[in-house]
Amino acid sequence: MIFAQTAPAAGITAEAQISWAAISPELILALGAALVLLVEVQFRPARRVLGWLASFGLTAATVMSIALWFRAGSALEAGDPAVLTPFNQMIILDRFGIFIRVVLYVIALLGITLGWDMFRKLQARAAETLALVLLSTAGFSLMVGSGHLIMIFLGLETGSIALYVLAGMAGAKARSDEAAVKYFLLGSFASAIFVYGVALLFASTGTFRILEMASYLSENVIVRPLSLLIAVGLVIVGLAFKVTAAPFHAWAPDVYQGAPAGITGFLVAVAKIAGFTTLLRILITAFPGLADRWVPIIAFLSVTSMLVGVVMALLQDDVRRILAYSGVANAGFILTGVLAGAVSTEIVLFYLGIYGLQLVGAFGIVSMVSGGMSTGSPLSDFKGLSTRAPVLAASFSVLLLAMAGLPLTSGFIAKFGVFTEAWRTGYEWLVIVGVIASAAAFAFYLGIIVSMYMQESETAAVPTSTTLSRVVLVGVVLVTIVLGILPNLLLDVTALAVPL
Repeated sequence: MIFAQTAPAAGITAEAQISWAAISPELILALGAALVLLVEVQFRPARRVLGWLASFGLTAATVMSIALWFRAGSALEAGDPAVLTPFNQMIILDRFGIFIRVVLYVIALLGITLGWDMFRKLQARAAETLALVLLSTAGFSLMVGSGHLIMIFLGLETGSIALYVLAGMAGAKARSDEAAVKYFLLGSFASAIFVYGVALLFASTGTFRILEMASYLSENVIVRPLSLLIAVGLVIVGLAFKVTAAPFHAWAPDVYQGAPAGITGFLVAVAKIAGFTTLLRILITAFPGLADRWVPIIAFLSVTSMLVGVVMALLQDDVRRILAYSGVANAGFILTGVLAGAVSTEIVLFYLGIYGLQLVGAFGIVSMVSGGMSTGSPLSDFKGLSTRAPVLAASFSVLLLAMAGLPLTSGFIAKFGVFTEAWRTGYEWLVIVGVIASAAAFAFYLGIIVSMYMQESETAAVPTSTTLSRVVLVGVVLVTIVLGILPNLLLDVTALAVPL
């Protein structure tokens, strides 16, 4: 059964259909990156002009993705699956991938707006930084919309390489250089593990196409599945690095702390969202029949992430390192939903969407308080923030409590949903660990809030922020609260985002 020839998946035509519309968002972003660089070289405009150009490209990509959402729905209703798998299944145009595309574009827009202080201080390097943001977004967008493992790898590397450079954009600061080098070395190692798993998957199934893998495994019995199981394990490990799941999280605290504050929110959110989406697509589409083998691996990563994340966060005195270990813990919470399989898609997408907003909002505040080009945000910077910047302090408090899972916030709905699906799957013990970890996590979130409201400020400096960034930040907070009270506003959308 090595290098077996496989037939196309059921309901999918073998004929390759060329559809430039299917990849139009990525094309727009790539052209937008080129345009930003060309305008900078030719006209040397003000930084805000370049920011508006980048924002226009992201907005155009969002609009095109929304149009593709309706096109995908029409194709399903018309019974024309070929429209959903253009370029001979290289791209999967389902609502699952389109939803995450939109989330990525929104995160990039928010990241540029809330971290604008960094772009302003970069001066001549602002253009290349904005171009890297667009290219990284395009890469991860391609990754989540691909149905071919080689295309997934290309998207992963396009997005990741741009992030490696962005992590070192603080210039001559040693901590920023260390973050970039560490991220690059460990990221390259993780990518090598992932691509080795891809190679073994091809050796076991004879195809790189996810839908054809599913068809092949449903129609054939593999007598000696060792290479296939190793391949699935390597793919999981490679993506676990991207989502900062323990024990593959060691890079995260140093990168979160060393990267420029203005870009950290974008950097961590897009990689985590794209990694989880790709992991979910591969596992539930290609390997549902092997769930009894990969679910225990996911459960191990989940419980390890929750415990390591919470315990280590309690020991930190830097806000960015606290958020880094919080991200490890949240990766564990999300994985409790992943192990439930296809039935959890709706709530996992909800979790990814709202957690991405919380991350970029929280790091936007960190950027305003510590400075867009800063590397490190000691807890002392946030003492007395409620008197210096009451809006920022209140917004940060809401976002932190949402990450903790406080009722009446979207974070509570997300955690309750993934725990419910894990309980139904039979992993009651994992849910119990998750609830205990969630309760313990309140300690370090409340520690930051106590510093802002109950401790005297060590500086009279007022955080710098633009009117637009404050308005956007308030919008992020309102969305976090509204989706906690009326979660069906988003859940009704994610319910339609079913993988092909």
